[in-house]
Amino acid sequence: MSALIDRPFLKMNGLGNEILIVDLRGTQTRVTPDDARALARRSETFFDQLMAVHDAKAPGTAAFMRILNSDGSEVSACGNGTRCVAAWLMRESGARELMLETAAGLLACSAGEEPDQVTVDMGTPKFGWADIPLEEEFADTRAIELQLGPIDAPLIHSPSVVNVGNPHAIFWVDDLAVVDLRRAGPMLENHPIFPERANISLAKVTSKEAITLKVWERGAGLTLACGTAACAAAVSAARTRRTGRDVVVTLPGGPLRIVWRDDDHILMTGPVAWENEGRLGAEMFSDAA
Repeated sequence: MSALIDRPFLKMNGLGNEILIVDLRGTQTRVTPDDARALARRSETFFDQLMAVHDAKAPGTAAFMRILNSDGSEVSACGNGTRCVAAWLMRESGARELMLETAAGLLACSAGEEPDQVTVDMGTPKFGWADIPLEEEFADTRAIELQLGPIDAPLIHSPSVVNVGNPHAIFWVDDLAVVDLRRAGPMLENHPIFPERANISLAKVTSKEAITLKVWERGAGLTLACGTAACAAAVSAARTRRTGRDVVVTLPGGPLRIVWRDDDHILMTGPVAWENEGRLGAEMFSDAA
């Protein structure tokens, strides 16, 4: 029997990235991988990422978040999920800004200029090969040796890699349909070069201020939106001089504004949407979908 039974939940999304928030404040309960996989199978609680919200640990923070993918694996960062949790807690408290704590560190959040719009300071990117991490050393992570397709005419190659709370590989393309990411994504996610697996993106730069992105998300699959992937693409594009440091990244679910400030912090701004809420029932943890 799951310890989550009768706990309140909230379904939201960020640009179609499905987020399930489970309120565990005031308890010692933890979401298990089995819990996550069971809830991901239910139509009323289906999610790409589950945000388990616990009592604050660090002084001055509103809550501590654990983040699980639909396959039960735990990750350190989720931009869209962070915006959803921040919007919910700001609505609850009436505040217009707050600090959230994750395994990746503290994330400052603030209400945007538009209703249900949230800005999150996603922290600073890591470019060192051991910090991403990669299985072998690369002196320059702006483009590493990795390709898909014939050795003399690869379909995609030389991705930029970065860690923005989780590992990302960004392949620069002229055509987002150059490979079927639903088929290529799992293979690249689990490539031996990525000991902790990686999020895989195809990125098309359309101007100095705009990028179009398609993402295979580690542990979740092809997704309508991935906030950390948008951040990864934006900083990698600026780092390789493809764009400036203030860009709009358009994913299948819609656009996010990403600003890579001079102090190295990444600001992500985008909308959230409210879907449904309720309490977790015993039937949600059965094998029936």
